[in-house]
Amino acid sequence: MLEEEQISLCRYRIEKARQCLITANDIMYNGDYASSANRSYYAILHGIRSVLALDGLDFKKHSAVIGKFRELYIKTGLFDVAFSRMIGEAFDLRSDCDYEDFYLVTKAEVEDQIKNTAQFLDAVESYIEKRISAS
Repeated sequence: MLEEEQISLCRYRIEKARQCLITANDIMYNGDYASSANRSYYAILHGIRSVLALDGLDFKKHSAVIGKFRELYIKTGLFDVAFSRMIGEAFDLRSDCDYEDFYLVTKAEVEDQIKNTAQFLDAVESYIEKRISAS
């Protein structure tokens, strides 16, 4: 049975994820593609952390958060393996935008990432509601 604290933290994190996605979309339309890539990546990260919260798990490093999600939820078939690729692409794009000098991300790349992020968060919310309902 899930504890109320786990459910509250999970819901807080998924709301944070959704807000990051809204921000990513808004700033994309203002032409700030690098910041949009950053926000959509963080939407995915917060979505992953919302799922992990239901099992009382969290990690400081992004690689650990992603790795544990892949291990517990993708490799076991709870989430489609295509999400693993989406997560990796979002991580790489965000890293390139944030850390590579003179890296230019295109609007098309950001639009794809936002679409993938929305799809991922929809799957996360569906999983969360099923887990909470079953407890």
